[in-house]
Amino acid sequence: MRETIDLPESIESPAAWIGEDMAEHPEHWLVELDPRDVTELELAATGILARTKDIGNLTKADFPLPRLAGHLAALREKLIAGIGFEVLRGLPVERYSAQMAATIFCGVGAHLGTARSQNAQGHILGHVRDIGADARDATTRIYQTSERQTFHTDSADVVGLLCLRDAMQGGESLLVSTVTIYNEMRKRRPDLVRLLFDPIATDRRGEIPEGQKPYFEIPVLNWHAGLLTGIYQRQYIDSAQRFPDAMRLSAAHVEALDLFDSLANDPQLNLSMRLRPGDLQFVYNHALLHDRMGFRDWPDPDKRRHMLRLWLSVPGDRPLPECFRQRYGSIEIGDRGGIIVKGAQLNVPL
Repeated sequence: MRETIDLPESIESPAAWIGEDMAEHPEHWLVELDPRDVTELELAATGILARTKDIGNLTKADFPLPRLAGHLAALREKLIAGIGFEVLRGLPVERYSAQMAATIFCGVGAHLGTARSQNAQGHILGHVRDIGADARDATTRIYQTSERQTFHTDSADVVGLLCLRDAMQGGESLLVSTVTIYNEMRKRRPDLVRLLFDPIATDRRGEIPEGQKPYFEIPVLNWHAGLLTGIYQRQYIDSAQRFPDAMRLSAAHVEALDLFDSLANDPQLNLSMRLRPGDLQFVYNHALLHDRMGFRDWPDPDKRRHMLRLWLSVPGDRPLPECFRQRYGSIEIGDRGGIIVKGAQLNVPL
């Protein structure tokens, strides 16, 4: 443990919320799109698709939203410096083609930041659905299964989801504040919370940038520039132990990780929501963790749960510590994050 880190007794921040409070006050995070907003989004997307099918590099200027742009600018600040998440509800995705839905989603994302690659294939638009992958396989990304994901962060400033179809049963989205978890651990077990500031190996699951190890070594919690920044995926921390040169987890580290998980899963601290078709959810990875419950899907393949996903690098965001280069490639604000593998070309799979 680095003795130079002087950790605060408690962190006061809009992101240090309690799930029970958020559940009682959805007006803080749930925003109904006005029919005029929907029309504006549809017009902007139609204009784009009349000119090009390549939506991978959309900018805010490409996707004019005279009415909605002000709210999206406020949303960017809400993600960075506020509670760290929001759901926009009311997009009628059932009447859209796949290309139309993706174009609207990428256009909204362009008002918040720049899209980043989500895998070794250079996909900037991810498809979150069960493809029958085996979660026990050390190369499987958990979002490709129907199993519970566990609380984690994604490798970008912001993650966005557009719900196209929900599951027959289960699949609820869960959020929890990393800052709240820290505050609780600091009160209960200050000895354990300090261990989460040690570098800990996390498995890259086979998606390895050139010149890097098959795992990265970034602390779960980082105190930098007066801010607490988290990066976490317990399943991938555990699977990184398969590499003989990875740092061994001590019994105390495991105890600290177990307490961190226990607090994340506390129903008083986390917030559960069921995303409906047409919901757009945006979550700030540096201050929150997200999760998805396991689900049972529809027998009909055309009805099965399907989310589109964006990873965004956001202008005006917080600085990140140097160790994040291992995962983010660059730590330059507005141009960082994603999974960059040699030879991969950015593309938008529909």
